[in-house]
Amino acid sequence: MNDLTIKTPVTPRREIPHTISPGLWTLAWRRLKTDSIAMVSLAIVVAFVLLMLLSGLGVVAKDWAREVGVNYAPPRFLGPDAVPGSTEVTNKVEAPAVPSGPTPGSAFDSTVVDPIGDVMAELKSGAKSAPVASPPTEGKFVDPLGDVMKEIETQKAAPAADAKSVDPLADVMKDIQAGKEAKGSAAAVDDRRATLPFGADKWGRDVIAKTIKGSETSIFVGLAAAIVASLIGSVLGAFAGYYGRWVDDALNWFYSVFSSIPYLLLILAVAAVLQHKGTMTIVLILGLTGWTGMFRLIRAEYLKHKGREYVQAADAIGASDVRRMFKHIFPNVSHVVLVQMSILVVAFIKSEVILSFLGFGVPVDVVSWGSMLNEAQNELLLGKWWQLVAAGGTMAVLVTAFSLFTDALRDALDPKLKGKAGH
Repeated sequence: MNDLTIKTPVTPRREIPHTISPGLWTLAWRRLKTDSIAMVSLAIVVAFVLLMLLSGLGVVAKDWAREVGVNYAPPRFLGPDAVPGSTEVTNKVEAPAVPSGPTPGSAFDSTVVDPIGDVMAELKSGAKSAPVASPPTEGKFVDPLGDVMKEIETQKAAPAADAKSVDPLADVMKDIQAGKEAKGSAAAVDDRRATLPFGADKWGRDVIAKTIKGSETSIFVGLAAAIVASLIGSVLGAFAGYYGRWVDDALNWFYSVFSSIPYLLLILAVAAVLQHKGTMTIVLILGLTGWTGMFRLIRAEYLKHKGREYVQAADAIGASDVRRMFKHIFPNVSHVVLVQMSILVVAFIKSEVILSFLGFGVPVDVVSWGSMLNEAQNELLLGKWWQLVAAGGTMAVLVTAFSLFTDALRDALDPKLKGKAGH
């Protein structure tokens, strides 16, 4: 045998590069970065949220209730003299004209007869002629309190050797006097300013600080109520779309009851029934009445996804219904929840403003954009427009930015849209 061995050439193994396909959120962020309007809107929204957090922590607008200016202090760019009715205007009051004629008590001729003139003359003459120490005689004027007054005068004149007069209100009056002196000295040290950067309200509080503090309440109500409504709508929509049959019929009937009543009328009715003002009350009112839109969208998504292959595969490996609903299906419909929740934030901010404007919102010791607009309607009649512009303009900027960001986010999360960065 020949010692011949056939050697086969060994080809080097080529490694196949592993590429990770970008997920939905990565593609959405790439599309979102290409939209300049969306990024500007996102920056405005993030700035407002940070301002809300800083105000809640007491970093900014901590002393918003302090009276730093005079009542209705105008903005600084108008100047103190631009507002009519300032403290420099003095009201001149003319002295009433003195009527001509005899003064009271002067002698003049009159034809009017005094019916008791003789009696009064006799009493006066008797009082003048009667000595003080003599006992009262018949037919002369007698002072019924003469003896009592003499005794009182004697007691006042006599020195009190053993007893001292104690004033029961002495301590209270001292405290009141000390408070007045402290208040007067504080007012002398810190005088209220005639102008502020953007004016003051009727109590002299800074409008800018008040607007920042009001944004804390309004934005918190919008975000918290949107989270509550999204949670309720997502859970009910998931059960209705996944199980179907009688569960879907019962939840659809419940949804129809809420959607048949006009939304604004519904929240006003619930607020009037509760008769309790407070931030958390408004959050519950808006959250418990605003879940219908989220329920409708999530129910439709679950009806579409529950028959797909990945759900059937999860069923084949023994996944429970709850795991299939919230572990497998919900991540694929979470973009719908996010977009709808951002829409609800805008709607709930406007609803809180309407409730506070009508008097059903926050209590009097809490400030919000709605309560500021409620005060501004009376100030506008007096020509004081700066609180209306501050609250209305700030709310308009936030709502517009949030709406533009929501539209851009909806387009970025749509898998059917493919831009330059979406491949």
